[in-house]
Amino acid sequence: MRAHVMVAEDDADQAELVRRYLEHEGHEVTLAHDGRSALDLLRGRRPDLLVLDVMMPRVDGLDVCRVIRAEPRLANLPVLMLTARSSEDDLLLGLDLGADDYMTKPFSPRELMARIRSLLRRSDRGPDAEADREARNAVLRAGPVTVDRVRHEVWAYGRVIRCTPGEFRLLDMLVEHAGQVLSRTQILERLHGSDPFITLRTVDVHVMNLRRKIKDVRPGPQDVMPLVTVYGVGYKLTDTPHDQQAHPYG
Repeated sequence: MRAHVMVAEDDADQAELVRRYLEHEGHEVTLAHDGRSALDLLRGRRPDLLVLDVMMPRVDGLDVCRVIRAEPRLANLPVLMLTARSSEDDLLLGLDLGADDYMTKPFSPRELMARIRSLLRRSDRGPDAEADREARNAVLRAGPVTVDRVRHEVWAYGRVIRCTPGEFRLLDMLVEHAGQVLSRTQILERLHGSDPFITLRTVDVHVMNLRRKIKDVRPGPQDVMPLVTVYGVGYKLTDTPHDQQAHPYG
């Protein structure tokens, strides 16, 4: 399936290289050469995926990511960040702000294309997406949490919570294996493959963000947090029965 990819990159040569590879794979490409232009274009027409450079003039990539995650129409947009920074803190900051994947410069264009294909597939825009959807149950429930894989929606305690694509995939995995403990390594490999720049702390950041969002819709402090830590092992989503009327599907 042909996708629309926006590339926000102030280095004209780098942007042109990425554009050529994307167009070779049949995608439509929109270029933005600074953060302000990227935001203006995003608000005009939502792409299927954003390749976002961190170090850009006017508005940097981190601020662009922060802004789009706060806008409902763009909150679920898959974002792949590019940066010359390689410290773990920088990588985690980008992921904490809602980036779904991260590549450090210099990078292999072929690897970049592979990651873009993976993100598009996960966001139901890749060529195998329809077959993937048909092969799986559309709606999963565990305790107070409901995940709708077709609508790409998450509900907790009967209320919608907005998730980044990475958070959605993590919660989808935990709901699918409700009651089972998944190690941080298992989760990391499912979300990001074997990327050497992505560490186990990335999983902790995703879990922290999900807990905050679930807590925001939790009816009261007496309601148990369903996303729990099993110390020394990993994380699990409890499958404790919850009032089905709180779910939007029954």
